[in-house]
Amino acid sequence: MAAIIAAAVIIIADQILKIWVKTHFYLGEGYEILPFFELRFVQNNGMAFGMEFGSKLLLSLFRIVVVGLLIWYISRLCRRADTSRGYIITLSAIAAGAFGNIIDCVFYGCIFSDPFPPMVATMVPWGEGYGTLLHGLVVDMIHLPLFSFNWPDWMPWVGGEQFSFFDPVFNLADAAISVGIVTLILFYSKHLPFQKEDKNA
Repeated sequence: MAAIIAAAVIIIADQILKIWVKTHFYLGEGYEILPFFELRFVQNNGMAFGMEFGSKLLLSLFRIVVVGLLIWYISRLCRRADTSRGYIITLSAIAAGAFGNIIDCVFYGCIFSDPFPPMVATMVPWGEGYGTLLHGLVVDMIHLPLFSFNWPDWMPWVGGEQFSFFDPVFNLADAAISVGIVTLILFYSKHLPFQKEDKNA
């Protein structure tokens, strides 16, 4: 039950924010909330933080397979009384984040328009959107430019250029995946299957 609640909260909050941003911001529009935190509507065709990896169709199918396997693994863990609840919730957060981005990839191309700025997207009848099934774009909006500076002119290759940290734009689903993976490494690595195999070797 804890795993289901955690996953549901992440997926619902992620989709609410994505749909609101997509239907209220034009592509590229930003709104500053704090000097180091703004909402900026971007879309990407790839993985977390806008990275690109292979074809869109293969990436969408790969995501679906991975999340399916992760859900199967979590369901097996839930049947074991000795499994840590925190471990299950952490895996559920990762699965929910991946599933949230899968929703964009699978359905958004079929149900949303994708107009040129400054027009904003609208929901359209099924099949009249900007793409086809499994070819939707992932909506990102969280931008955290924590600090920036200009490299000294004497620096080779980057001299005089501006550096901004943290520049990638991401969404709640990406954040759930990232926080889940870090938590997994820091606190639950001993629960991973390959760790158990190493200890038995």
